[in-house]
Amino acid sequence: MPHNAGHQHDAGHQHDAGHQHDQGEARRELPGHIAAALAGAGGATDSAGQPWAGRSLSGDDAKIHNFEDDDGSADADYVAAIAALINGTGSEADVVASLATARVFVPVVAQLAEEAEGVDGLHADKQADMALITLKAPDGRMAMPVFTSAAALEAWHSEARPVAVYAARAALSAVSEGAQLLVMDPGSDFAFVVRRPAMWALAQQKDWTPSYLDDQLETALVSTVSAFRTVRRLETQPGGGVASLTADGRQVPGGGAGPELRVVLFLEDGLDAVAVQALLAQLNDAWARMDSFAEGVDSMEVKLQRAAQEPAQH
Repeated sequence: MPHNAGHQHDAGHQHDAGHQHDQGEARRELPGHIAAALAGAGGATDSAGQPWAGRSLSGDDAKIHNFEDDDGSADADYVAAIAALINGTGSEADVVASLATARVFVPVVAQLAEEAEGVDGLHADKQADMALITLKAPDGRMAMPVFTSAAALEAWHSEARPVAVYAARAALSAVSEGAQLLVMDPGSDFAFVVRRPAMWALAQQKDWTPSYLDDQLETALVSTVSAFRTVRRLETQPGGGVASLTADGRQVPGGGAGPELRVVLFLEDGLDAVAVQALLAQLNDAWARMDSFAEGVDSMEVKLQRAAQEPAQH
């Protein structure tokens, strides 16, 4: 995994929003429009609609994209968005928005599909299929590496072939593979992690708003605490996992693997540890039932503060 996706953040009440929503109930199925899109895009075929199965990865089979006059260089809008993010004038949302029209490369490698039984019991006619490469994030989730240039991909994995696709199709392929993260240009000077809600928005070709900037989500979370008299106020902030690092150690205000949302609860004085744990369990249950939370939050951390003399705001 890239260096900036590998940092762990100590969040005492951190959880994965999508995973928690699945607990105790049937696993959420893909929305119909995503399932329909996956049926004709992404995993099974290349950008020209040709099957990957049985490709030899040699000769003409190595030409597995049909972008005319494509020199394999990075998309200019993405490069500009990343530069702005690094120098502090851009945002995560700008980077994801630049991917909406960007051509990217996903790495595929040959794998042994089957081994036929030959004469006298000898094995023969081994057939190589093509398989997408996936990574395992530090928290155990599957991530798909995506590259903005063919050169970056080849530098990362010399035996992988670059499949040129639009980033939205790469996101669809990631969903199809069960991945919850896209890692842009792992092994480069700066790797940007597209978290699950942004990846799904990209797959659906919708605009994406980070959960820590989503006023509607904050309003929905505030409404869930109105029934708890011990909670005086709730605020949302960027989480400890939003920031990331460049290869030379510079901190960047975006591109991290999560948690991307911090929920700050201002509690009345006098609550003991048992009462706090019971409160958090009830709030987690309420949040897990919110579609806007399950779909818009990748992972979060909860911070507890004393409300002191603040009046209740319900």
